[in-house]
Amino acid sequence: MDKIGKLASENGVVIFSKSTCCLCYAVQILFRDLGVQPLVHDIDHDPEGKDIEKALARMGCSGPVPAVYIGGKLMGSTNEIMSLHLSGSLVQLLRAQHQTN
Repeated sequence: MDKIGKLASENGVVIFSKSTCCLCYAVQILFRDLGVQPLVHDIDHDPEGKDIEKALARMGCSGPVPAVYIGGKLMGSTNEIMSLHLSGSLVQLLRAQHQTN
């Protein structure tokens, strides 16, 4: 879906989220605690939200939300992001993204 690609490529970190999702909120707080202000796109407030949700699932996001993009690349949902964080790889990805911008 073009909207997903456009948002992901134009912003360093994008979280596709739902306003009522506690896991989405937890991932947002993690990024903010790491000093990153992600673009949060609440698909439940988007008229194309159902289509975005289906497209994210087709792209391989296990969630479908939260779906996290870093540097235009789909990193995954909560499990993938928490695994990256616990291994120390998330901070490295964010630093690399920051250096390219």
